[in-house]
Amino acid sequence: MPVADAAAAKQTFGSRELSKGMQGRDVRVLQDFLTRAGLATPVDGRYGPGTARRVRSWERRSKLKVDGRISRRDAKVLRGAVESSAPAAPVAAPAPAGKATVGPDGLATAPASAPPQVKAIIDAANEIATKPYRYGGGHGDDFEDSGYDCSGSMSYALRGIGLKRPLDSTGFMRFGDAGKGQWVTTYAHGGHSFMVVAGLRFDTSGRKDAGTRWQAKMRSSSGYTARHPKGL
Repeated sequence: MPVADAAAAKQTFGSRELSKGMQGRDVRVLQDFLTRAGLATPVDGRYGPGTARRVRSWERRSKLKVDGRISRRDAKVLRGAVESSAPAAPVAAPAPAGKATVGPDGLATAPASAPPQVKAIIDAANEIATKPYRYGGGHGDDFEDSGYDCSGSMSYALRGIGLKRPLDSTGFMRFGDAGKGQWVTTYAHGGHSFMVVAGLRFDTSGRKDAGTRWQAKMRSSSGYTARHPKGL
């Protein structure tokens, strides 16, 4: 192992600023902390595009400067947030109070009352909300792609709460529990799927009009199978 690589491998989290293209043990810790904060991130020790997108989501959620980099101060904030958070209790989510909103950048903001799982779904969905539509996109084992179709988009968002592999529209007809959820409802039939999260529709069919998958306007769910993540 080259001397530079060996030195990087020994870095402790927070001892240096982290940014895209870097690697090392501290990057692995960052990826683990992001996952524990609700932004599922592969732990491979490489600060690639996926890790950078999740960092930006975390920065946005934490009301920090959104630049995709982890400064020493950011590392301290993230470590403190992870170490002070208690494991989520497996109980039903509270009834919704308020709705998510869509900003001028096409990204959604969860209501303050939303459970952590709902905020994690929204954060993950924001990472691809304005990405292009591509038929079959988002169905690789690592969820990462240059564009996403309807079920690939939903899969990426639900990865935020631990979805292990992408589902197609037919798969979403069997996803989670039957019926509408309090906070999250998925709708699917053999040819299309979309979901409603905290009162906003996340749907590829609206992107051509507004440039984002997030839509305030609802659509007919006739002919769709409604399901929801357990507890939400």
